[in-house]
Amino acid sequence: MENNNKEPYVLVSVFKDDAKPEEISNAAPALSLLIDEWHNAGKMIWSGAFDDDKTAMSVIETTKTEAEVFYAKYDNITKPFLATYMYQWDAMPLLSLIGNKQNQARLQITPEQQ
Repeated sequence: MENNNKEPYVLVSVFKDDAKPEEISNAAPALSLLIDEWHNAGKMIWSGAFDDDKTAMSVIETTKTEAEVFYAKYDNITKPFLATYMYQWDAMPLLSLIGNKQNQARLQITPEQQ
């Protein structure tokens, strides 16, 4: 039986040292289509680059099966020029710790709220 619980997944992408600009340009339409399809299905993806100009991180919230399908497509498109890794959010302890601390802070009830 498939688990339909949505969980956050983190996709980390790092440019390979031998990445060629034409490989990136050639992959851009397929990558754009993948992201557009994801958004058109009502799903969100949050992403941003690190300051090393080589690494980026994206976060999606989805089922395990959907995450695996998305990752397979993404990796297939970008494998000539990116090294990619996907983790379920809890597999990244630092991010989980930050997320849990933020949730705990929001859930604390002060005496004035009681």
